[in-house]
Amino acid sequence: MSTLLTINVKNYESQTQNFYFFQQPAIYTGGGQVYSNSLFSQSLGNYDATGAILTFQVNLQYYVGIPQANTPPQIGASSGYASASRAIDLAPGSGGSGRPNDWTTATVNPLGLSAPIYGEGVQPGAFRITTPVFNSPPYYNVGSAVAVKGGIVLSNFVQANPASNTDCRPVLKYYVQTGSYTPGVLMNFTQSSVNAALCDFTGLSYTCNVSLKSDSTWTTQLQ
Repeated sequence: MSTLLTINVKNYESQTQNFYFFQQPAIYTGGGQVYSNSLFSQSLGNYDATGAILTFQVNLQYYVGIPQANTPPQIGASSGYASASRAIDLAPGSGGSGRPNDWTTATVNPLGLSAPIYGEGVQPGAFRITTPVFNSPPYYNVGSAVAVKGGIVLSNFVQANPASNTDCRPVLKYYVQTGSYTPGVLMNFTQSSVNAALCDFTGLSYTCNVSLKSDSTWTTQLQ
């Protein structure tokens, strides 16, 4: 049975608010600038008036994703159209052992990802994507994806380079912010994370209760 990370949001501001959720960018080795996508967005009324709670859940299973795009990444635009994804393991941490399936190889014609296998030399706590030779356009993005609402959404990524390896170490920190971003649309992580609620799941917690207070500040509680 899969493990879910759960964020429960209550809105104590007098007006209905839109909320969106996003993840701390992964740590990449072998790529350039890191980009972030919105994962989920929905409106929520005042808790005292409605009793409504907004619940956001992601599967703790790690995924690798590769979407194809017509243009390089742009804020406010989709990160791609055709895409492929695979569940994948992470390489053992320092001193760890085992042979996890932490390495996948991409194809671009047709677009796809191979079934992950064990690979030597993957960065601890990361998975690796090998991209083939290709010419742009189209462009390809590679990165960390999550299972949300029954679908796979690319959470953060780098623009893929031809014939290269990219190691991606996901970070289990999620944010809640007021506003609206369509899932899968590129956002400015630096701007969005300012004064956002942070749910840090890097410990042993799987649930984070978040409240937007009437003065527009946040409270968070892990359990």
